[in-house]
Amino acid sequence: MTQTAKIPDPARKMLGFDNVELHYDHVYALKGVSIELFEGETVALIGANGAGKSSILRAITGLRKITSGSISYMGERLDGTPAADIVRKGIAMVPEGRRVFPLMSVKDNLLMGAFTRTDKAGIDQTLESVLTRFPRLKERFHQQASTLSGGEQQMMVIGRALMAKPKLLLLDEPSLGIAPKLVQDIARAIVSISRDEGVSVLLVEQNSRMALSISSRAYALSTGQVVLSGASKDLINDDRIKAAYLGGDL
Repeated sequence: MTQTAKIPDPARKMLGFDNVELHYDHVYALKGVSIELFEGETVALIGANGAGKSSILRAITGLRKITSGSISYMGERLDGTPAADIVRKGIAMVPEGRRVFPLMSVKDNLLMGAFTRTDKAGIDQTLESVLTRFPRLKERFHQQASTLSGGEQQMMVIGRALMAKPKLLLLDEPSLGIAPKLVQDIARAIVSISRDEGVSVLLVEQNSRMALSISSRAYALSTGQVVLSGASKDLINDDRIKAAYLGGDL
């Protein structure tokens, strides 16, 4: 399932963090973070709880205002843009903990992802594509979201994000609390979304083994700083990564 790292083309740079700092009250969550993501890439952010991974996603989506530095998207300054406009620019996020609408049906949860779209025929086509990608959702289409398993809910929120037809998909801990077999299904879906639909992916994961196996490049964070970066196929064999994140030899 491992993706082959591509040589990034600077002209196709999609997302850039330049020396970004972010803090909550007086505690710094990000300290001078610089990362890049190019069109068509899947890039993983790995690290322990509190390393700053999710703070990067919150900064991208406008949920947290950065203290200094800059964020660019498709060559334009992104930080300071209202959250709703960020979605319209083609960025969709799958939050940690799934965040479903529990009393709504699977169908209505999915359609919530298309709230910025007005092309009914296109919405119907995207919905059919999501149901083809996740057959379990088709089987449970009219069920209340609260009746789904954790893994099925995760599929649903990924599908909901895809309903926005994003160019960049942000995934925050998609394997958290999911049964191992469904983790494999979700990992395969992430690879497929990137490969078949040309969606770039920024993946935040504590499951470093899974993240490195499906990404082309990765950044390892610790206490709000990037401590290692490179091709995922190299990092998965790096002794420092093994010791810190993979629990020893693979």
